[in-house]
Amino acid sequence: MAKVSVCIPTYNRSHYLTYAVNSVLNQTYSDFELIICDDGSPDNTPEVVAGFKDSRIRYIRHEKNMGRSRNMRSGFEASQGDYFIKFDDDDALTPEFLEKTVNILDQDPHVDFVCTNHWVIDKDSQRVESATKENAIRWGKDQIKQGIIEDLNWQTFYYQSLQVGSTLFRYSCLKEVDYMDPEADGCEDFDLLVRLALIGKVGYFLPEYLMEYRFHGGQTSLGQNLHFLQAKLYCIDNYQFSDQDLEEKRKIKLAQTQQDLGLRLIEQGKTTEGRELLTLSKQVLGASKRTNLGLLMSYLPLNLRQLILKQFRQWKPKDYTEKVRTQTN
Repeated sequence: MAKVSVCIPTYNRSHYLTYAVNSVLNQTYSDFELIICDDGSPDNTPEVVAGFKDSRIRYIRHEKNMGRSRNMRSGFEASQGDYFIKFDDDDALTPEFLEKTVNILDQDPHVDFVCTNHWVIDKDSQRVESATKENAIRWGKDQIKQGIIEDLNWQTFYYQSLQVGSTLFRYSCLKEVDYMDPEADGCEDFDLLVRLALIGKVGYFLPEYLMEYRFHGGQTSLGQNLHFLQAKLYCIDNYQFSDQDLEEKRKIKLAQTQQDLGLRLIEQGKTTEGRELLTLSKQVLGASKRTNLGLLMSYLPLNLRQLILKQFRQWKPKDYTEKVRTQTN
């Protein structure tokens, strides 16, 4: 039985999957199993996986699409290792990821998971140093010292500085929280880390860049954002923190998410539901210009709402994520 289970859930990304799989097969640490769980991909994913001649690979193919979180759970439930990592099919591990993170878990039985820093790569698998630096600053990774993470509730919930795809877990701690919650589909990584922090699990931060996270054009759409916001609202509404300062931050973040989702729903024509969420957010955030504009737009014809919001997005300066996603060679 392998000591580490590596899970790559995949759907219709055979063009990136080879890069992800090779990043595992090229690890300097070899005592692992690689579970590829395929959520009924209509592309040539089965042929790509069949091309790998390595006995450590296990392929789980679902004939029908069962959804992101359930697909992830299928890989987790099939895993046999003491340690576990899941990363997406368009990302990758650097060669020493397993060796260095396994070493920390082996040396300190009190540590439940080890999170590393990560590179930002583009659609062509090229590392983008400027975006990598901006990403570390944006999520506060540059402020976390190596070692036990003392303020885990704040880091997971408020700063969101940790990432599941760059983290090696003890399987036992994931089992304790029942791993991914299907109700949090679209926001399950964030939710998993917060739930682990809430029950007092111990996280360790290793500031080395041992994973590659890819930005590419296929990651953004109105539908995906709407799905993510609905999942995020579900998650935040279910948490409660004993730290009163953090609990107040939770209420504010809940209202901000209600505002974001309300605007998206109004843009999609779900006017009544959108207005209700904006009204709820207003009770916490007050009468902001953004909320008032959303409520005003809700009385306009749908095509005019969409045109106005499209113009606002075009005027908004692109951040580093959008620049990497839209860059051309």
